[in-house]
Amino acid sequence: MNEINTRRMKLSQINALLAVADCGNFSEAALQLEMSQSAVSHAIAFLETELGVQLFHRGRHGAQLTPVGERIVIHGRQIVRSLELMVKEADAEKGLQGGQVRIVTFRSVATHILPSIIVKFRSRFPKIAVSINEVYYTQAVEESLRSGKADIGFVSLPLSDEFETREILRDKYLVLLPPIAPCKNARITWEELANYPLILQPAETACSIPLRKYLATSEFPLNIDYELSEDSTIVSMVTQGLGAAILPRLAAEPIPAKVKVCSLPADFEG
Repeated sequence: MNEINTRRMKLSQINALLAVADCGNFSEAALQLEMSQSAVSHAIAFLETELGVQLFHRGRHGAQLTPVGERIVIHGRQIVRSLELMVKEADAEKGLQGGQVRIVTFRSVATHILPSIIVKFRSRFPKIAVSINEVYYTQAVEESLRSGKADIGFVSLPLSDEFETREILRDKYLVLLPPIAPCKNARITWEELANYPLILQPAETACSIPLRKYLATSEFPLNIDYELSEDSTIVSMVTQGLGAAILPRLAAEPIPAKVKVCSLPADFEG
């Protein structure tokens, strides 16, 4: 078995690997990288020869990563990310006299958390532009970070191991009840909650997955009648009496005065 010489590998080849993995074919990857398709093919062929493994299955439907290719791509992304961090460290040493920070996040974070953070950041680094992109799902935040379209993402944990994470807060989930709902206590019971049609975020969203596991502990069957992505729409439906919603406090705010608010049978944070 020949010894692998990592010195022969180039960053451009790793970028080609990631581009083909993301695009699923060589032609789109070439367009993305502004390279010829033959140059991209040559870069992948070199890596496969040097590593001694096949990275892609090639066919009429494009290029799909092999199992070992999927594992190697993870390390490739870490290499590119490390290089980006090197550049950021250099920029920090030079005094951060320009550039841009790209943030991707949810509406609730953009509304209630980011403004004060950006004010402090701009006071220290006035020459750095800040852009914010709002998305609905944690998966969309991850994809923006993975593809290099964003520098910082605010998400609901847990997150893929490929990213460096910092916990900034824990947000308590609340039950929002229609204005006509009899709300006798500050904490609703499972039996009372089972009487309402529930309005939740879609099951595939990152924050909804742990919430639904929590709701599965109810001794009473719960009825999920609506699944909506937009927090403000969920709150509006509660206001109109269409059901009860369960949302993180930040996502629910601003809560209309006539909507009644209760705690869950047992506290749940996200």
